[in-house]
Amino acid sequence: MASVILREELLCSICLSVFKDPVMLRCGHNFCRVCIGRVLDTQDGSGVYSCPDCREEFQVRPAMTRNINLHNVAERFLITQQEQEEITGICCTYCVDSPVPAVRSCLLCEASLCDIHLSSHSKSPEHVLSDPSTSLEKRKCSVHKKILEYYCTEDEACICVSCSLIGKHNGHKMESLDEASGKKKKKWRNVLQELITKREETEERVQSLEEQRRKAQEKAAGEAERVTALCTDIRRRVDDLENKVLSEISRQEKEESLSLSARIHQLEIKKDELSRKMRHIEELCNMTDPLTVLQEPDTGDLCDPEEEGGDGDTGGHDEQLHDGDDLDVAVISHTLHTLCDVISGIRSGIYVEGPADILLDVNTAHNNLLISDDLKTATWTEEKQKRPETAERFLGYSQVMSTRGFTSGRHYWDLEISRSGGWMVGMCYPSIDRRGEQSLIGDNNKSWSLGRYYNNQYSVRHDSKVILLPDKISTYRVRICLDYEAGQLSFYELCDPIRHLHTFTAAFSEPLHAVLCVFWVKIDGCYIESSLKIRTYKKYNMRK
Repeated sequence: MASVILREELLCSICLSVFKDPVMLRCGHNFCRVCIGRVLDTQDGSGVYSCPDCREEFQVRPAMTRNINLHNVAERFLITQQEQEEITGICCTYCVDSPVPAVRSCLLCEASLCDIHLSSHSKSPEHVLSDPSTSLEKRKCSVHKKILEYYCTEDEACICVSCSLIGKHNGHKMESLDEASGKKKKKWRNVLQELITKREETEERVQSLEEQRRKAQEKAAGEAERVTALCTDIRRRVDDLENKVLSEISRQEKEESLSLSARIHQLEIKKDELSRKMRHIEELCNMTDPLTVLQEPDTGDLCDPEEEGGDGDTGGHDEQLHDGDDLDVAVISHTLHTLCDVISGIRSGIYVEGPADILLDVNTAHNNLLISDDLKTATWTEEKQKRPETAERFLGYSQVMSTRGFTSGRHYWDLEISRSGGWMVGMCYPSIDRRGEQSLIGDNNKSWSLGRYYNNQYSVRHDSKVILLPDKISTYRVRICLDYEAGQLSFYELCDPIRHLHTFTAAFSEPLHAVLCVFWVKIDGCYIESSLKIRTYKKYNMRK
């Protein structure tokens, strides 16, 4: 009965089995480590955790404390239970009429006894009793047929009294079976503790890998959703372009068909008129009376005088027909080029939506920079501009920032660079220095840049660290791409196909502004103007 009650107290309420590596929550309830771990995993998405027994709620995932005492009790209970299960089925040797479970075994008699036969069994010392067992012969010496009572530590063997006195173990160091068994159990417990520690480490690794797998699945799902949205948008755009082209072709076909039908009708009338005139002339030619022939008007009025001069209506219309009978492919070509731009953007990984303007902030422009009226072009000029020297204005280098800063999303814009002189383009935080050597973009930890210098060498830089580009930029257009959440700032050369130059990776902490720097150019003692022009600006707000 006591064993039944103890077993009920050692059952995990989740798996209903005896505790395996029990842990305790803050509320005091115990569970198997694996069982409660699985329950808490299912509660990750709900934002709140609760104990399966008392339903106490926790705002963060509760810590699991290993219950060593309960673990030891559960382990000993399982060992005892296993030993009892091994005993199950051993019956009394002397109850031949009906099997009766044995309660003890006599090593000397090599017999198992029930309660009745045990009460009448000899109580002499040589009759050693033990727990019921079916292998009593193993507890006797195979040589002297006496009970094994000692343990030879040198030969690591269980021996009887005769073995220790007159046998081959004479003179060896001996220990009692209980003492030797205790030492071996202690060794096994140490091994068991090491195994438990290794198992815990393995479980922690399993949990870590499961967490990595969960994150990988979430990331894959997010990427799949992003790709699906992108492909859906691409299909919509392609369908719109297809409908637009087909509609334009159909419109031009109808328009051209109506025009040609009208011309055909006019020519049919002209053909009938010519046929009539031809028949009349043939009649005149067939007349035999010369007087009648001579009295007819001159044949010249039977013909179209415009035709005779080579400038007739038919000739003119034929020329117009030849010049205008083709479809106007300008709109169609433009639409197809738009489709090519979409495909090129997808291939380069920077496909975005609709154009918009990015403007330069005159309040930040250096006084050697001339800013165009549309606020899209910065040109270095020798003539100083008369702007007030405010805290916003760049005073050290001929630089200018954009009016707008970006704190999220993905964006890009294209720039047309000067064919002569030096320049730098990139992005910076609004907290960048506006004067001194540290104000040059790329020479501080608040800006990133791509530039060309006087020796026609191209490089990217950040925090004064310069990376030389292996190839020169052959075109005069570059693209800057920003993915704020991903912490990526990339530069491209707009050649065919588009060429990636470099990507910076950083954890952006402030709004990012576009920034331009134009160096002066001096050739043969004369200053030459150099400029940078922002051509287009686009953005997209697709989220991962």
